[in-house]
Amino acid sequence: MGDQDKPNTPQMASRSYRLAALDTDFVLGDSMRGVRFLMEYAKAEEALRAWGVRSTIVVFGSARARETGTADQARWYAEARAFGRLASERGGALLDDGPMRDNVIATGGGPGIMEAANRGAADAGAPSIGFNITLPHEQEPNAYSTPELTFRFHYFAMRKMHLAMRASALIVFPGGFGTFDELFELLTLSQTGKAPTIPVVLFDRSYWTDIINFEALVRHGMIRESDLDLFAFAETAEEIWAILSRSPLVHHPR
Repeated sequence: MGDQDKPNTPQMASRSYRLAALDTDFVLGDSMRGVRFLMEYAKAEEALRAWGVRSTIVVFGSARARETGTADQARWYAEARAFGRLASERGGALLDDGPMRDNVIATGGGPGIMEAANRGAADAGAPSIGFNITLPHEQEPNAYSTPELTFRFHYFAMRKMHLAMRASALIVFPGGFGTFDELFELLTLSQTGKAPTIPVVLFDRSYWTDIINFEALVRHGMIRESDLDLFAFAETAEEIWAILSRSPLVHHPR
């Protein structure tokens, strides 16, 4: 008698009989949304701990800025790459002084400015992180983030949490909605005291002051004048590092 002829075949073939962890219909269902959220936290956390990543420098900017793009785009790309290299060489990502890595370059994992920063870290022989997000028009990881530290998230919220939770600094190159999202997320965490205040550096003052009228926010009473001290401007990779060097970068306790 074959298995198909056994009297308990319907029971064994039932969806309810599948092991829960192996039942993709169940795991991907609405009731397991919280579990999937936890899994996205735990998977990246486990890898980052295994690599000894204690703190990061988050670099964000447009995915559309290309090395061979406009003159401005080429300059932004070149400086993001230069910063990725010097921060990796000087910040502790190479494990020169101990078992923990500090100020490891972390990006959104995609092309453009993100690629440039990961590429700079690779130029230095240092690891770097790519926190990719699944999009309707699929984003592929760039070729320069460390493969073992290249992650993919479904939930924007969990991706943003991982970007923020180890950040000792945020460097923001010109970009659009996604870049603004990360910028104002970190500024809000600092402004409200929900996270330690970290250096936030906006690259290319002319771009940012053309796009956002920060002084108007003060004038209309939407932010305090002191909130303008939450960020600074820079025009070169070396200038960014000089700003970061003026105060000790945060090492997050784990």
